[in-house]
Amino acid sequence: MQTVLSIAVDALAYGMVLFVISIGLSVTMGLMRVINLAHGAFAMVGGYCASYVAHAGFGYGIAIVAAMVATAIIALPLERLLYRRIYGASELTQVLMTIGITFCVIGLVNYIFGPTLKTVPLPEALRGSVDLGFRSVAKYRLFAILCGLIVAGGLWYLIERTAFGVRLRATVDNANMAASLGVRTQIVYAASFALAVALAAFGGVVGSELLPLEPYYALRYMVTFLVVVSVGGPGSIPGALLACLLLGAIDTIGRYLAPEYGEFFFYLAVIVIVTLFPRGLAGRLKKQ
Repeated sequence: MQTVLSIAVDALAYGMVLFVISIGLSVTMGLMRVINLAHGAFAMVGGYCASYVAHAGFGYGIAIVAAMVATAIIALPLERLLYRRIYGASELTQVLMTIGITFCVIGLVNYIFGPTLKTVPLPEALRGSVDLGFRSVAKYRLFAILCGLIVAGGLWYLIERTAFGVRLRATVDNANMAASLGVRTQIVYAASFALAVALAAFGGVVGSELLPLEPYYALRYMVTFLVVVSVGGPGSIPGALLACLLLGAIDTIGRYLAPEYGEFFFYLAVIVIVTLFPRGLAGRLKKQ
C-alpha cells in the first residue's frame, strides 16, 4: 500500500511539473499557431536565472519572480525581431527558425556558464516531508502539485473569462477583423508570448528537482514537451492537464516496476493515444 501511494504521489508531482512547463507551449501552438521548439530553451534560461539569484542569497520566491521577469524581458525582443516574422508562416519555417534559436541558446549557455549542472536550492519550508497520517510525503512534491493546480486554474480563467482572453481568441481566429475592431493585435501577440515564456521559466524553476538544469536541457526535453501538447491537444488546458497526468503516471509506474526499459512505456502510450485520438485528448473531451 505504501508503495502504491509513493508511486501515485511521484506520478502526480511529475505530471504537474510537465504541465507547468508545457502549458506555455500549448498556448503558443494552439492559440498563437506557432510551433515554438525553443520553448524548452526559455525554461532553461529561467532555471539558470533562478539558480544564480538563489545562490546569491535571495529567497526562493524572489528567484522565481526574477526568473519569470528576466526570461520575459529576454524573449520580448526575440518576439519582435524574429517570431513576429513567422506568425502565419509554414510549419517548416517555424520549426527551422525556433530550432535555430534553441541551438544558439544552448551554445551561449554552455560557453558562458559551462557544462555543469545548476541547482535551485529549496527553502527550508519545502525540504523534508510532511506527515499526512497514512504516510509521509515530500513537501516539494506537494508544492509541485499545488503549482500545477494554480497554473491550470489561473490560465483557464485568464483565457476563458477575461477581456484579454477574448482579444487573444479573436486575434487568432481573424487578426484583420480583430484589428478593425480596435484590438491591438501586435500587443496581444507580444503579451501572449511573454506569458508563455514566463510560464516556461516558472516550470523550469519548479521542476528543477525532477528535470535537472544543464546546457542541453532544451534539447533533452524538447520531444517530451511536444509530446504532451500533441497528446493533450494544442491550446487545450484540460487536455494538457489530462495528458500530463496520464503520461506522468505511465512513465513513473514504468520506472518503478521496470526501470531497465527506460522511457519505453511512455512513448508506447504516446503512440497508442495518438493513434486512437489523432486530434489529441482535447478533441475527445469536446465530443463528450
